[in-house]
Amino acid sequence: MISDTRQQDRPIAIWLLVCCAMIMIMAVIGAITRLTESGLSIMVWEPFRGIIPPMNTDDWLRLFDIYKQIPEYQQENLGMSLEEFKTIFWWEFIHRLWGRIIGIVFLVPFLWFLIKGRVRKPLLPHLIFMFILGGLQGGLGWYMVASGFADRTDVSQYRLTAHLLMAFAIYGYLFWVALRLLLPMPSRNSANVSAKLHLPLLLPPILITITIASGGLVAGLNAGMIYNTFPLMEGQIIPPSYGDVEPWYVNTFENVAAVQFNHRVLAISTFTLTLFIWVWAFFLKRSNALAKALHLLMLTAAIQVALGISTLLLVVPVHLGALHQAGGLLYLTASLYAYYIVHRDKNLSLY
Repeated sequence: MISDTRQQDRPIAIWLLVCCAMIMIMAVIGAITRLTESGLSIMVWEPFRGIIPPMNTDDWLRLFDIYKQIPEYQQENLGMSLEEFKTIFWWEFIHRLWGRIIGIVFLVPFLWFLIKGRVRKPLLPHLIFMFILGGLQGGLGWYMVASGFADRTDVSQYRLTAHLLMAFAIYGYLFWVALRLLLPMPSRNSANVSAKLHLPLLLPPILITITIASGGLVAGLNAGMIYNTFPLMEGQIIPPSYGDVEPWYVNTFENVAAVQFNHRVLAISTFTLTLFIWVWAFFLKRSNALAKALHLLMLTAAIQVALGISTLLLVVPVHLGALHQAGGLLYLTASLYAYYIVHRDKNLSLY
């Protein structure tokens, strides 16, 4: 019975992992769109007609005229040529088109699995909720873009962060459910192997998520373009302008010095915690699967820190900025995988 269930679930798990890979690509495209300042180039939201790009010069000029109405063009890109506009347009167009493709890749197999009776009853609410979240993410993306149409030359850092977190949340949800479907039940002999690591391994996904949120604020404020030294900022550990904004709590969200400093502290703290857990695990009994998961977690942590520091020191080149965002998602993936393995070893149950 268990074997039959696993056989039934395996295609669904693979499908969900394909969707995860597509979201990973979407994160990279989104980062490039942001770093090339392309996100405000399309000022209309047409969920269905929007899949068709401009087909002639009149279409291009119409869209360009609309773009000329917003502050970003008037204050930062005044005099931009049509060819320059096309460059930023295509990144935003690809970003939106890829999101629609993800929706199709999710919906069509879902309906096929449902019609064929391949979706077990406990799984159905999860799949429906995933689809709803995907739709909400599209709406949230437009809500983010709309914040740059009136009084500012960029999108709101708050809405950008919300859009980023929603993408990572959807990814994490799909990945967790796929793990539950794909991995076999553990043997009962491993029941108490890694019980001491169960709670500590819950912390990295939480800290990584908070660090990602702070990274969204950094991106939204272009805070990575200043203080391009490490580990000091303006020659000090804590930058002198850390608390310049009033009231004090606004510094956390709107002061570029504070936002970048907080992101550094969170990143290093998360890396340090990961390193501590990885070292501590050597002195504990653990399953082979968990040992491999911990090595993967440590590797992704080291890569992400290296990418973060390199991106900062080189003043956020587009390719490194995009890799840094992808690295954050890989780090989160490894942390969820490690927690899943220790959770599975401890509880001996997938449901």
